[in-house]
Amino acid sequence: MVGLKPSEVPPTLMVKFVGAGAAACIADLVTFPLDTAKVRLQIQGEGLAETGVRIVQYKGVMGTITTMVRMEGAASLYNGLVAGLQRQMTFASIRIGMYDSVKQFYCRQTEIPDSGVTCRLLAGSTTGALAVTFAQPTDVVKVRFQADVRVIDGSRRYNGTVDAYRTIAKEEGVRGLWKGTVPNITRNAIVNCAELVTYDLIKEAILNRQLMTDNLPCHFVAAFGAGFCTTIVASPVDVVKTRYMNSTAGQYKNALNCAFTMLVNEGRLAFYKGFVPAFLRLGSWNVVMFVTYEQLKRAMMMVHGSWEDPH
Repeated sequence: MVGLKPSEVPPTLMVKFVGAGAAACIADLVTFPLDTAKVRLQIQGEGLAETGVRIVQYKGVMGTITTMVRMEGAASLYNGLVAGLQRQMTFASIRIGMYDSVKQFYCRQTEIPDSGVTCRLLAGSTTGALAVTFAQPTDVVKVRFQADVRVIDGSRRYNGTVDAYRTIAKEEGVRGLWKGTVPNITRNAIVNCAELVTYDLIKEAILNRQLMTDNLPCHFVAAFGAGFCTTIVASPVDVVKTRYMNSTAGQYKNALNCAFTMLVNEGRLAFYKGFVPAFLRLGSWNVVMFVTYEQLKRAMMMVHGSWEDPH
C-alpha cells in the first residue's frame, strides 16, 4: 500500500470541503507559473489584428516563462497568486468538495445507481456552476494580474490584490468583478464534468478490474487521464474566458462577440492558443490536487477517528 490506508468510515462533507480547498491551493502553488504562461499565450495577438501588426512575443511554454523572467523578473510568474489561492479556497471547496454529496443527491432523486454517468454529469455541472457564482471576482483579479505585462521596476496595473478588487469595482462597477461569469460557468460546467467524472470513471475502472489498489499510483493514473481529457474539451471556452475577463470596458459586447472576433481576426486555431501549457498545467494540477486530496481526506478521517476514540 502506497500512501495512507482508506478510512473505513466515509469522509464527512466538511472533511471533503476543507480537503478539496487545501489540496487545490497546494496544486496551485506547484503549477502557478504554467497557468500564468497559459494566460499570456492565450491573450497573445489580442488587439493586434486590427492594426495589421503581428508581434510574436512568446514562443512555447519554456519560451514564455524565460521571456517573463528576463523582462519582468521571476516573481511575475506568480502574479495573481494571492487571488488564485483565495479562488481555490472557495472554488475548489465547492466544486470538488461537494461533488460526491451532490452526486448522491441526484442519484436518490432520479433513482439512478451511483455508478450512473448521468448522476455524475449532473453533479459536475451543478457544483461547477455554483462554484463560479461565488468565486468569480477572485478569478477576474487572478487573470488580470497574470495578463499584466510589466517590465522590472515598471508601473503596475494594480497595487496589490485588495486594490485590484477596489479599482475594478470603482472603474467598471460591481458587475465588473463578475465579468465573464457566463463563459466561466460554461467552462467550469464542462471542466468539472470532464475532470471529476473522468477521474471517477477511470479510478472506478482500475479498481473494478483490479489493475491497481486504491492508492497513490491509481490516483496518479486517473488524475493524469482526467487532466488530458479536460484540456481537450475545455480549451476553446477557456481561451474565450481569459480574453473576455482581461478585456477593457467596451472591448467586446459579450462573450459570444469575443469568440466571434477571435474567429474572424485570428482563425480557429486561436481557440487552442496555450494548449501545451494548459495541458501541462491541468495535467500536473490534477495529479497534485487529486493525490493530495485523497491523502488529506484519509489523514483528516484518521484524526477525526482518534478524537472520537482516544483509546
